[in-house]
Amino acid sequence: MFDDLQSSTSFYLLLVLVLLVLHIFYSTFISKENTREPPGPKPLPLLGNLLQVDLKRLDISLLNLSKTHGSVFTVYLGPKKVVVLAGYKTVKQALVSHAEEFGERDLIPLFHNLNKGNGILFTNGNRWKEMRRFALSTLRDFGMGKSLTEERIIEECHHLIKSFEQNEGKAFNNSQTLTYAASNIISGIMSGRRFEYTDPVFQVMVERDRETIHLMGSASAQIYNMLPWLGPFIKNWRAMMKNVEENKEEFKRIIADLKESLNPEMCRCFIDAFLMHKLKLEESEIKDSQYHEENLVYSAMQLFGAGTDTTANTLQWSLLFMAKYPHVQDQVQEELIRVIGSRQVRVEDRKYLPYTDAVIHEAQRFANIVPMAIPHRTSQDVTFQGYFIKKGTSVFVLLSSVLFDESEWESPHTFNPSHFLDKEGRFIRRDAFLPFSAGRRVCLGESLARMELFLFFTSLLQRFHFTAPPGVAEDELDLTPVAGLTFSPPHHELCAVSRH
Repeated sequence: MFDDLQSSTSFYLLLVLVLLVLHIFYSTFISKENTREPPGPKPLPLLGNLLQVDLKRLDISLLNLSKTHGSVFTVYLGPKKVVVLAGYKTVKQALVSHAEEFGERDLIPLFHNLNKGNGILFTNGNRWKEMRRFALSTLRDFGMGKSLTEERIIEECHHLIKSFEQNEGKAFNNSQTLTYAASNIISGIMSGRRFEYTDPVFQVMVERDRETIHLMGSASAQIYNMLPWLGPFIKNWRAMMKNVEENKEEFKRIIADLKESLNPEMCRCFIDAFLMHKLKLEESEIKDSQYHEENLVYSAMQLFGAGTDTTANTLQWSLLFMAKYPHVQDQVQEELIRVIGSRQVRVEDRKYLPYTDAVIHEAQRFANIVPMAIPHRTSQDVTFQGYFIKKGTSVFVLLSSVLFDESEWESPHTFNPSHFLDKEGRFIRRDAFLPFSAGRRVCLGESLARMELFLFFTSLLQRFHFTAPPGVAEDELDLTPVAGLTFSPPHHELCAVSRH
């Protein structure tokens, strides 16, 4: 009987404790002391606002919530508190005017497990500052935005055109070929090496990156970030970890090969530059350096993946838009014939091709391939637009709300190159054009990506006319994106019909 009483007492004590924890947890959401914090939908205990969002298209859910709760609001993804920023003025004010306060990366469990605190994209503090500084300096040394890179891209254009020609005007899926072309540019800078499109090792590396980037934006990845102990039971988490580990081993082999032939008198690539700097620091007996092999492996992997995915996706969208809107394609090709003729387009020609430049910019805007920037975190307490946001708060930046801001764009939901043209047909820059984000975390490869997009796009439009497959009308081409960390076009085929 004593045992029964003791068991009953323990049960009631446990029940009271659980109820007390739930009460404290719930009261923190609606505490009157937090009235200066950004508003938001009322959360449930433990679940937060999960029942009010679609984790498969979190960007759309948050954009809809911003219409009710304003451009700065709070949501709870499970127990995790997130402040969301929407609209051009709010995003620019946060990332540019308050760059320091909103400039940290939110090191969510997924980022940590995939990168172990190394590299450039998913780090903070001294490591991030040093790695970003080194990466920018080295990328510039190897011609990012300069003639050296221009020649590399033009050479790759020839390989890309040859690959397209092999289809003889028949319908084909161009996603792999465009991805290989974009990947070869960043690969040349990273390792000094170009791969054939048929190289099986290269193909597998690129496919692993593509799959991982897609899975990082999945609903299961969101759930893992809320409940990381579920990782081993989530299929997508296991797939991501496997992909990263296998590509890590491949990059270790590339680094080992370059290390064997390293010549201090001749720097061939980013990896060489890193290894030489590492040796220099070791000779000087400098301790606590960021220049160790793990940092090199993850930095190279991140630059390779990021430098491939966004450019390849944008090129795929651009060609799909040309087939979808043939009158736009006709105007681009008319301008190319009139200004360039049959010679190779060069970067310096951009200023003489305003319509073409406007189309490329509109393709980036309309494709919206990064609807949500990689999560930020506040580095300190900050009062922003009258609201108090604590240090360490996760911040989601809705870039799609900037690219489709109805107060900034005349027809945001229409593919309209005139967004970037004045009344005389001259190209104009738009402040709300932020596909590369802004502030401290702005894409470090922006100038490289801009050069690639311009040269690849114009070279392809000079030589091919892109159409929907036989029997498919232009208005039947689907523009529904495949959601991941970045948004790629749906599976489709196009015909690349030779213009010569």
